[in-house]
Amino acid sequence: MVKKLLYMLLVVMVFAIVHEGAHAILATLAGEYQAFHVRPFGLEVTYSTPVGERHGIHWAFIAGFSNALTVSIGYALFAVRRRIASIPVPLIKDLGYYATVMFMVLDPINLGVGPFFYQGDAIGVAVGLGVSRYVVQGVSLAVLLLNRELIVREVFKTFRVQTRHPLFQPLRAIRRAS
Repeated sequence: MVKKLLYMLLVVMVFAIVHEGAHAILATLAGEYQAFHVRPFGLEVTYSTPVGERHGIHWAFIAGFSNALTVSIGYALFAVRRRIASIPVPLIKDLGYYATVMFMVLDPINLGVGPFFYQGDAIGVAVGLGVSRYVVQGVSLAVLLLNRELIVREVFKTFRVQTRHPLFQPLRAIRRAS
């Protein structure tokens, strides 16, 4: 159990570095990078322009690219899940499993649920695209539900994960033709 928690923590750290690193790179390219902080709740990039003064499509890229990147990494890992699951080294296989799951769900949660608790990336994406944050949240929650279903149906099966927890059951049983 402790080993699995350490693997999860390692994957979360890699995820945070990728996510916040993408913010930092794009903000630097746009001339908006101000600082990088290590906070009690995690890593954070701050920008030069105050939230209330932000406008323009570049904010959709600065705020949204890191989310798209991490989910894309999750999909790439999903695509090679069988190869990862067949790796004979338990450490690599377990890290691959946790990375697949976390890279597929953490940013959809961040964009879909996060704005109810903190401003976050969804606000920047909404400002950049000129849409309501609720549109960004709705799309993100749809992606989260899709990814959750992919994980429950395919990733769990591939990595032989068994659970009876109701949150990790398929939303609708698939009828198979006999």
